Amino acid sequence: MSFDLHQELADSHDGVQQWGYRRIRCGKLTARDASLSTRTDGSSWARFSSWVSLGKRKYQKEESKGSPVTDIPDDLDWFNRKCVESYEDISTTSATAQVNPYQFTITMAKLAEEGGVKVIMGSVDKIGYTDFNIQSCAEQFEAAGTARVSDAARGKRVQSVAYIDKATSESRLIPATIVVLAAGPWTPVLFPSAPVSALRAHSVTIRPTRPVSAYCLFTEISVPLLPTEEDGALEDEQLATVQDSMKITSPEIYSRPNNEVYVCGAGDNTLPLPASTDDVEVSKETCQSLIDAVSGISNELHDGVVTSRRACYLPTVDVGGSGGPLVGQTGVSGLLMATGHGCWGIHNAPATGKLISEIVFDGEAVSADIRGLDPRLVV
Repeated sequence: MSFDLHQELADSHDGVQQWGYRRIRCGKLTARDASLSTRTDGSSWARFSSWVSLGKRKYQKEESKGSPVTDIPDDLDWFNRKCVESYEDISTTSATAQVNPYQFTITMAKLAEEGGVKVIMGSVDKIGYTDFNIQSCAEQFEAAGTARVSDAARGKRVQSVAYIDKATSESRLIPATIVVLAAGPWTPVLFPSAPVSALRAHSVTIRPTRPVSAYCLFTEISVPLLPTEEDGALEDEQLATVQDSMKITSPEIYSRPNNEVYVCGAGDNTLPLPASTDDVEVSKETCQSLIDAVSGISNELHDGVVTSRRACYLPTVDVGGSGGPLVGQTGVSGLLMATGHGCWGIHNAPATGKLISEIVFDGEAVSADIRGLDPRLVV
């Protein structure tokens, strides 16, 4: 549903120019750093990275797993052929597309403003609630059907949202009858019972030495396992053995239409979630490891210009086994939730927005069956 909505939005609002929408080929690339020996005897060994997976690989279609390895496509010519060990298709352009997340969200906000929405930049302090007549509301819910009796049982409803205005740093209050809580990993700050945790992930962008073809690549790259301080002083023979050893990293590589390549790594739990996005710490070492991994298999990226080093926190759902998201009623009258999308937030944004709007204006989601995403199952 969301994939189709992305196409519809792009067709209606010139998404190709406005937020870099395009169909893209997706594949798995296995490669080896150019500096590594090609020997496969016992002197070489592999050590896997301890990073936490972002979760995209488990969504690969079953029919693509174990498919025969094909020759590397002719247009995937921005990787050193001697470094590439295998390539396999995961998806064609008929089922895979991309957008630039920053451009997409900014443009959606502008389109909303054109439609009459007032966008306020600020940091939410709390959601205000008020008590109401439980018996009266319960009777109303029972008259409409028993499904919402539990909403009334809690005896409170949303009343306001308090926030700090970003422009003035002043505290402000907005009266509200409906609040949609879409605070990502910060959701538990405002709704403590939400089983949402934060996973930090790093990324870099590189401007290659020339425009490159449109690919989304899941990778397994063997890179040199360099000596650490724990290894101490090594003899020449020991040092040669260590340098011939390797570890396997799995960055995701996305070429973009603006002559930019986005590379992201797996997640880590090294630092707790900060108070705001302004306080997110970026690990120079982690970003450099991403740069080194892709630079070792591509001259275009090795000689390119690194244009950004970033980190973000993803909201992951801790219970239920589905990985989220949580979309729908919370059990508190007027409070809806749309969070816990993990690494799939941009992809699922159009469908989430459509379904939440149906709940607000029609009383229930009608475009898709989202009973399994009901926040009341876990909060």
